Amino acid sequence: MKIPAVQDKSVLITGCSTGIGAATSQVMRERGWRVIPTARKKEDLDKLRADGFSPVHLELADAGSVAKCVEETLQLTGGKLGGLVNNAGFAQTGAVEDLSREVLRQQFEVNLLGMQDLTNRLIPMFRKQGWGRIVNISSVLGRVSLPFMGSYCATKFAMEALSNAMRVELHGSGIGVMIIVPGAIISEFRHNAAARAQESLDLERGRHGKYYEKEIQRRIRQQKKPDAFTKPPEAVAKKIVHALESTSPKRRYCVTIPAYLGAFASRFLPDWMFDRALARKVASS
Repeated sequence: MKIPAVQDKSVLITGCSTGIGAATSQVMRERGWRVIPTARKKEDLDKLRADGFSPVHLELADAGSVAKCVEETLQLTGGKLGGLVNNAGFAQTGAVEDLSREVLRQQFEVNLLGMQDLTNRLIPMFRKQGWGRIVNISSVLGRVSLPFMGSYCATKFAMEALSNAMRVELHGSGIGVMIIVPGAIISEFRHNAAARAQESLDLERGRHGKYYEKEIQRRIRQQKKPDAFTKPPEAVAKKIVHALESTSPKRRYCVTIPAYLGAFASRFLPDWMFDRALARKVASS
């Protein structure tokens, strides 16, 4: 798609304590962009400041925090912004039947509702400028739903639906909406998911308790290294660069072989084939 080039190389990137957000912040700064990274925890904000950034606190589950983040960001950039990278989020694992209403609500508040609230607060400014980029970090699990990851998958499916609608609604405004689809990326994502599972799941009751315990320990011990299927976060940052800088960005960028395979499988493989393959995982739990 053709959209105007940004006229102010400034970008707000959410979820920059580690992983994709941290790597993208470094890469964009090296390319001459003014980067406004966000984080939730004081120690992460302090680390970003020590690294020479001007970070902004953001808790996506809190509408007041979202509003303040937008206000502080535009103060730092003089009222203009070239792009927004919606990266922040977390994975809530567990069988759907084991997820309480509050646990599900928190997953959607952060991964979807807060993300869209932040985006909506910046769209009027983008419209007034006549240019701007919105880059949403989805997942291969935004096209393929896995057992014990249903909550996270649901937020990514919904993110893709909102992104596709926005892209058409904003046609002709000069605002581009792009989706990045990572597969397995080396980060703290799996470790954080394990910690959250320990907090939110009842490991002593229910038919999946032993499976949860085993998976939590596996994720804690797991140390991923780059290979044909797993990439460092800089691989995602490279795609984000193109989405922000090209005047002909793609609507969707896949990162890693599983992301490409997932996109293909979701379009061409029948549901029964997915069910048969994934049911083995449930049977072993």
